Amino acid sequence: MDDTVRYTIGELARRTGLSVKTIRFYSDSGVVPPTDRTAAGYRRYDVTAVSRLELVRTLRELGAGLDEVQRVLARETTLSQLANTHLELLEEQMRLLQTRRAVLRAVVKLNRSTEEARLMHKLAQMSDEERNRLIDEFWDEVSANLNLQPGFTEWLREAKPNLPADPSAEQLEAWIELAELVQDQGFRRAVRALYQEHSDRRDAGESMAGPKPEDAQKWWAVTDEARLAAASGTSPTSAEARALADRLTALASAEWGQPDTADFRRSLADDYETRTDERISRYWELLATINNWPQHPTTAKATHWLAKALRASTTP
Repeated sequence: MDDTVRYTIGELARRTGLSVKTIRFYSDSGVVPPTDRTAAGYRRYDVTAVSRLELVRTLRELGAGLDEVQRVLARETTLSQLANTHLELLEEQMRLLQTRRAVLRAVVKLNRSTEEARLMHKLAQMSDEERNRLIDEFWDEVSANLNLQPGFTEWLREAKPNLPADPSAEQLEAWIELAELVQDQGFRRAVRALYQEHSDRRDAGESMAGPKPEDAQKWWAVTDEARLAAASGTSPTSAEARALADRLTALASAEWGQPDTADFRRSLADDYETRTDERISRYWELLATINNWPQHPTTAKATHWLAKALRASTTP
């Protein structure tokens, strides 16, 4: 472009794609002043004005206000600084929109009322400290004054929901569901009853120690295989079921120092039959989603299947 050429406001509009009205506004605001005027008073612009106007359009499309544009043009701030500020604002807006989307999807999925939707939105906006406090209050209630395995409650408390700075919609939805779950009084009573039984058995002299960390994956492997077997319709009286029952009994026998007897297998079956509350498994599935942990689903169907397999294994 020839830097000696002057353009009328109409020609400038055609070159930039902006309206005459918009260019006149920028000109009157001092953002893109005319280079000179004709004898009749009409504005004329040079190539610098064209470039300046194109920069203004770009900044405005990025969300910059007129005062911010003027600071960039006056070199009071750099384009990089302005872009960084707007990037932070845009990312915050995206987080808010993602939160709203997660709440709306949960409302649609769960068919919630207006008041429930409001509470769900509040849950989604909780800080890390508020989320941790909610989980701590849950464990306080379900484990208070019980004789649990030393370190067990502390381990449970350490498993906190840690939403990343930029959570996915799935993670936000999982947190909303988890927060509602731990506030449900029916769920609290169910977990309390489970740990009350654990406490009673320790009071009666049983060890009730959990699996060692190095053995945890072996327990998960048996449970996962049982879940798949149950889902595929494998009979709990089959040879495959017997093999899983044998592996499970071997793990339990080594863990608790009990001999592998028919009575011990029936006792294990009784234990697995009490694990029928889907919400307990759901708690850990949601926590795994939030924290991006490997999923180890343990459904009531799988535990019932294992109980039947254990009972079937007590007969020749």
